[in-house]
Formats: sequence, structure tokens, C-alpha cells
Amino acid sequence: MKVKSPLEVYKFLPQTNCGECGFDTCMSFAAHIIDRSVKPENCPPLIKDAEKDPKIKKKLDQLIELTSPEVAEVVVGKGDMAIKIGGEDVIHRHEMTYFNPTAFFYDVWDTMSDKELEERCSKVIEFKKFYVGKFLTLDGFAVRCTSNDPETYRSVVKKVAGYGKPMILVSLNPDCMRAALEEVSEEKPLIYAATESNWRDFLKLALEFKVPVTLRAKDLDLLKSLAVTFKNAGVEEIVLDPVTEPLGEGLKGTYERVINLRRTAIQGEDKDIAFPIMVTPIAAWLMEGDEVEKGYWETVLGSLFVVKYADVMIFRSLEPYSLLPLVTLRFNIYTDPRTPVQVEPGLRPIADPDEDSPVFITTNFALTYYTVESDLTSANIKSWLLVLNTEGLGVEVSVAGGQFTAGKVKELMEETKIEGKVKHKILVIPGLAARLQGAIEDETGWTVKVGPMDSGRIKGWLETNWPPK
Repeated sequence: MKVKSPLEVYKFLPQTNCGECGFDTCMSFAAHIIDRSVKPENCPPLIKDAEKDPKIKKKLDQLIELTSPEVAEVVVGKGDMAIKIGGEDVIHRHEMTYFNPTAFFYDVWDTMSDKELEERCSKVIEFKKFYVGKFLTLDGFAVRCTSNDPETYRSVVKKVAGYGKPMILVSLNPDCMRAALEEVSEEKPLIYAATESNWRDFLKLALEFKVPVTLRAKDLDLLKSLAVTFKNAGVEEIVLDPVTEPLGEGLKGTYERVINLRRTAIQGEDKDIAFPIMVTPIAAWLMEGDEVEKGYWETVLGSLFVVKYADVMIFRSLEPYSLLPLVTLRFNIYTDPRTPVQVEPGLRPIADPDEDSPVFITTNFALTYYTVESDLTSANIKSWLLVLNTEGLGVEVSVAGGQFTAGKVKELMEETKIEGKVKHKILVIPGLAARLQGAIEDETGWTVKVGPMDSGRIKGWLETNWPPK
């Protein structure tokens, strides 16, 4: 069984609180091992002692094994643009969290004109959606070999590599794949795909060029056999594709195969299939229908397998109605359920405020903060916005739970020195915090006005309440 709590990790550490790891205590270091921001190897005393003492070396190896993910982690791409896929520990998100968001790759192909290729690559590069404080983007390109010509494929792959995004090279032809890898293997693309008929050639390519490889088979016994063969031959980075079928019984079978792979890997602890899973919603484009219907169904497939348990996917549609649901769902599913999404507390000036501008307060729950900030900014309301640390909880919940208190409001006002930025002493609190009005006045000595329940109504509220009379 893997360790899943800091206390379990702590037992393996020196417990000296020396601080050489950069943290004040060994328990703090243990907590960061659990959330994967550090590794056991980042403990200098443990490493030094392991080099001298075989028993401690055994203890270190055990800790590394116990804290490594159940599903192997595969890196596609290099440098700052590299992405990690797989590396999951749990079946259900609420058990702990999912770590590496499903990677979204969008197809281009080597029979496109230069103009078409440039336009499509630019769309992938330029897409971004601001959501709860983050820009949601797309991950990379799946470069398909439709010409079946090695030199044509080589040329197009080289062009696509110039955009800097990670790549999946898609061809069943070993000669085409070799030509592409001769150009871009240093970019560490994922090659797709080794099958029952071409696996020997793809095994050679994966070993020679040291790139991750996708194994493709509908029969899970065959897929496992391929995985064992590649692993035993020395290929460490493997992705499994159990074949995506978009409709009816085929879709049911795809769903069952994906579930079977992930549950067997984690619950059955079968390391022979404990690899990232690829799903290809682009298979929807093999169906009958127009582009809108195919794009719609591709999005349905993508949404289903973001939840159940795809680590990497290949898509085609770049229409907003396809992209926005997918990137939003992915963000939500891969947000740590143990930690609310939050922003830094402090003071934010909105629309160049002055000493006569009103002072508002909200919580540091990201959704609340960005809603309030957006409503103030879009209405061009010159104001000061105090952001209270409520541990990422919204207004009503934090008032009820004791994270939003008069004492904390006073501390925040003192820390931000808001009194020196305005010539009035009036604080506007959210309508949902109305019950704190008197307590905040007593603590701070400011006059507290209760604003609207909905920050979208602040502009109308100011028309009758500001400047104060």
C-alpha cells in the first residue's frame, strides 16, 4: 500500500528538523512529499546517510517506492513546455486528488497546405480562456502522417516542432516515424502507435531515439503483453491506447476497457498495465454527419473520458463550443478538492482609485474574488478592494465558519495600511456578511455600510449610497 499521509512519510525521515531541505520541520517536508512538490531525494541528510549505511539506503528506496505514483508518469516534450501525463494514485478524485490534468492534443496532417498548417497551428497556440484566475490553454499537436511518405512527413513534423508545443507523432508506418524522429527526437515527442503488426519496429524506434511510445490494442490481454514486452526491453515511458469507438456498443466497450485498465492498475496493483491511458475522441470524425455533429460528439466523448480516466487525448474541433466545455471541465476535475481555489489576500486598487474612493472587502475564494473584481472593473468603479484570507471560502460560509471575523478584518486593514490611502473611514462589506456590521465597527472604529448581496449590483448601490451623506 502507498503512503498517503505526512505522518506515514515522517517515520522514514531523520526527524531532526535540520532545515536543509528548505522547510522548518521534517513533518512539513513530509507534507510536501505527499503533494509532490518535493521528492524524498530532496532530503540531504537522508541521502548522505543512505550513501554510508545500507540499512538507511534500503529505507530510502522503500520510501521512494511507497511515495511513487501508482500509475507511471510520462513526460512529453521538453523544457518549460513539457507536460506530464499519468502519475495518478487514486480511482476517485475525492480520495485525495488527481495530479496531472488530461493533456489535449489537436491534430494537423502532412497533406495540408502551408497556409492551412500555419492557420491551424496558430489557433492551437493562441487559444486561452481566463477562468478563476488562470488562463486555460491547449497542450500540443498530434501530427498525422496522411501522405505515407517519409520525406513529406519529416518536413511537416519539423515545421510543427517550430511552434514549441509538445507533439504526438501519428503514423503506423515505421519508415515515416523514423524520418520524423530523425528530425525531432530531441523534442521528446510521443510516438503513436505500436500495434500487433508493427511493434517490433516501434520497439526499436523507442529504444533508439529514447522517446515515449503508445501501444494500441483493443484486446486488453494483447495490450498487456505488448506493455510487458516493451517494459522488459527497457522502454520506461509507455502509454496505453485501448482503442476508442465512438458509438453504441463500441463506446460501451471503450468505456469498460478504460475503467478496467485504471482500476486494475490501482486497485489490483498490476504494474504491467500501470501506465497512462490515451483516448482519441477524434474518432467521432469517422461517423456520418456534418462538422457540427461530429464536433459535438467529439466533445461528449472528451468530457466523458476527462472524468474517466484518460491521461491524454487527441481532438480535431477547434470551435469554441467544443473547446470551452472541455478546458473548463478539465480545470474543475483536476482542482485539488482538499484545497479551495484561492488568491493572495491583501489590497487591490481598482480603476486607479483615489482618497475619496470607496473601500470594499471580499474573501480570497477565487470564484468570489474574480466575480467581485470583474464587476468593479467592468463598471469602471474606482475603488479599493480588501481581500481577506478566509482559507479559500466564500463569504457566507466563512462568516458562519469563523474565517471572516471582525478581528481578521482589523488585522487586514492594519497590514494593508488602507487608512492612509483614503480620507474617509467607511468600509463596505458584502450583504452576506451583514451580521458582522456592528462587530467590525467596534473593532476598527470605521463606519461599516452593508453592500448588496450580489456584486453585480454595486454600481446601482453606489448611486444612492456614495458619496456618503
